[in-house]
Amino acid sequence: MENSYDRSRTNVPVHSLSSYEMGSDDVNVVCTYGKISVWFGRQTPDVVVGQTLIAISKVDKSAVYETELICDFDSITNYESNGYVLVSYAKADNGYRAMFNVPFHSNKALFHLAENIIEELKTDDASLDIYWNGDDSDITKLSDEFRKIEGWNIKEIIYKD
Repeated sequence: MENSYDRSRTNVPVHSLSSYEMGSDDVNVVCTYGKISVWFGRQTPDVVVGQTLIAISKVDKSAVYETELICDFDSITNYESNGYVLVSYAKADNGYRAMFNVPFHSNKALFHLAENIIEELKTDDASLDIYWNGDDSDITKLSDEFRKIEGWNIKEIIYKD
């Protein structure tokens, strides 16, 4: 039996999405094909950081966040042991410049990423560009996951012409 939510979804015009923006006062997420841009404001509750990353992981386990860090050589191994995947590294003036991928299929890597974001929020806002293979149906699934986070709303939907 079809409920009113199902009927309302079938009456939605079928257009390809250009971008889909959701969030709250503390968080903003913009989804497009290929990329999810996330902004966390300094007042973002720790649990919302985790819920946001988990929601993305539920929809696309192949999603990945790329980050560049300046650290000592021993820290590279520490990041790898926490699920980060080393892409490259080079000697820098103040240590090593290391490029890592943070795979969303690894709960350990997501937990460590969430810890790093929460630490950064103590002094500044945090922004991430997460790369994924999402299409219209994945954006819809992600929107459904984000709606489960208290206080989140749709901010803007832009369709392709």
